[in-house]
Amino acid sequence: MLPANGMNIYGVVILVALLADYALHTVSETLNLRALDRRVPASIASLYGRDELDRAKHYVRAATAESLAERSVVLLALLVFWFAGGFDWLDGLVRQWFAGELVRGLAYIGLLALGYVVISLPFDIYRTFVTENRFGFNLTTPRTFILDRIKSLGIAVAIGGLLLAGVLLLFLHAGSIAWLLCWITVVAFSLVTQWLGPVLILPLFNRFDPMPDGELRETILRYARSVRFPLQNVYVMDGSRRSSKANAYFTGLGRQRRIALFDTLLQHHTRDEIVAILAHEVGHYRMRHVTRRLVLGAVHTGIAFFLLDFFLGRPGLYEAFYLSQTALYTGFVCFGLLYTPVETVLSILANVISRRHEYEADRFAVDTAPSPEGLAEALKKLYVTNLAHPNPHGFHVFVNYSHPPVARRIQTIDEQLARRGVAA
Repeated sequence: MLPANGMNIYGVVILVALLADYALHTVSETLNLRALDRRVPASIASLYGRDELDRAKHYVRAATAESLAERSVVLLALLVFWFAGGFDWLDGLVRQWFAGELVRGLAYIGLLALGYVVISLPFDIYRTFVTENRFGFNLTTPRTFILDRIKSLGIAVAIGGLLLAGVLLLFLHAGSIAWLLCWITVVAFSLVTQWLGPVLILPLFNRFDPMPDGELRETILRYARSVRFPLQNVYVMDGSRRSSKANAYFTGLGRQRRIALFDTLLQHHTRDEIVAILAHEVGHYRMRHVTRRLVLGAVHTGIAFFLLDFFLGRPGLYEAFYLSQTALYTGFVCFGLLYTPVETVLSILANVISRRHEYEADRFAVDTAPSPEGLAEALKKLYVTNLAHPNPHGFHVFVNYSHPPVARRIQTIDEQLARRGVAA
């Protein structure tokens, strides 16, 4: 039963933060939809015929509608659960079912996470088998979809549960330095995951085959040597198992570092374009973007644990969620919701830094790739085939984009090529 005195200051702050976060993303997506009516930037206007442009706009509208619907349902479910006393009800259940703070904490947080998965699953299914299928992107079979979710859940339980258990134990027994030890533990854990992920986790979802001998492989390895990038091999990932969209990425640390190219990328791009894309990924490594992101992630984690330690002892935080008893694990959940505005601000800041890194990696690719104009040509193909927004709104980019809009990237590359005297 809800307390007669209503919501306290913690509850007000959390409610305002949740609604403000929802409003922020809703406004940005609304502005982004209106931007579909603006003129396409000159740097990419020639890429579109009337049919291709209309198709891209329809795709953006469909994806935005899904995003808005899912976010609305998740927020509504959270508010109903909160104000109906759901957090206290669930705490009562785990206290009846389990003995010991650690087991209760794992069960409590695990059940809440499972509830989120159940709510999000219908949207995930619709996005994959209706929208992506309608626009010709989906290549995922129902069997692959189900296996992916089972594997993801298993990894979350095994790895996430182990990490959560460690954090709970430290807060239960390490006293005033618990937050510091948790910080160190989580950062170390994330580094190990980054190191072993390419060989232990990613192969559970995709097949990674060394690129076969041939002119493309030799060109790539020759380029890597020219920029002193320690590349032993290039891997081709079977991205076509799930989608026709193309991509490439850099992952791993140390000796487990690797660059993976989607097989769909190899099907639709020339050798010069592929080497330029790889040069962009090498640029992230050579300009220490990976290290910087790890450092920023560590700082982010430290801030979160320091604030968590501060608020766990505040009775008002538990009262805001109508909890009749305090517990470490309910404090974790309550703080997670209180942390919403901080998380939003840090996420936007991370996107600002990420967009800057993308420009720097583009410059590196243009300066070092055998064919300087190859990256712009590759981006043009990716832009059209992936049905990206022709002219995204600046506010939506600021809030959500980890990469700059492709039209702006192409324009910047063309300016760089012009300064070098290369025909754009």
